[in-house]
Amino acid sequence: MKRYIAVILAYSLNSIKVSIQSRAGAIAFLTGKMLRFGLSALFLYFLMQQTKFLAGYTLEQTFLFFLTFNIIDSISQQLYREVYRFRPHIVSGDFDMILVKPIHPFVRVLVGGVDILDTIPTLLYIGGAAFIIQRIGMLSPEQILWYILLVINGLVIATAFHILVLAMGIISTEVDHTIMIYRDITRMGYFPIDIYEEPVRSILTFILPIGIMMSFPVKALLGMLAPQWILVAFLFSAGSLVISLRLWRAAMAKYQSASS
Repeated sequence: MKRYIAVILAYSLNSIKVSIQSRAGAIAFLTGKMLRFGLSALFLYFLMQQTKFLAGYTLEQTFLFFLTFNIIDSISQQLYREVYRFRPHIVSGDFDMILVKPIHPFVRVLVGGVDILDTIPTLLYIGGAAFIIQRIGMLSPEQILWYILLVINGLVIATAFHILVLAMGIISTEVDHTIMIYRDITRMGYFPIDIYEEPVRSILTFILPIGIMMSFPVKALLGMLAPQWILVAFLFSAGSLVISLRLWRAAMAKYQSASS
């Protein structure tokens, strides 16, 4: 384990050096990211000014859903940025060199390019969520703990999906469109899934688990999630991780190197 941690840190340090080589590019990236977040927040604010309640949630509660989405989305992008660069490894044959290294290929293709530029937005999202949680008040330590655990649970589901994308990349060499589809679908988690009518709400909960990832943490925090649904959330994340790993192994069994 110490060895893998050292390797991940080495990859992360190298990725940080690459990211800060162009200061103008880094500033433009952060500016664009925060501008998009600010515009989305303004849209949500003006929307709530007109409706007062969104699916029964107040302005502060709705903003907490929005910030929770951004926390999970930003952390997953920060950790798994290398997935976005996986296709060139396959089509160029570089993946062969990754496989012969004496470390698990996950270390390189999943967390081999941690994006330091996402750290600042992530900290801002976490700070905003903590501020709103404090304003809501009257929350027990147990509710806050369930919120944190379900956020981590959402990250496990995001991990499973990124592993699935890697498996599909090996089989079909298609990564870019798949990851963009994932990003577009998860944006439906900007708001509580309660705003959607059936059967869309059930689809976004049990088939495309946006509700489990993005909405369940806030619902648990507000005391609106029954214990059995918390159990379902953890079982779903564990199952999705197991399935994605099996698909990865199946893809690796079918992989043909560039020299074959």
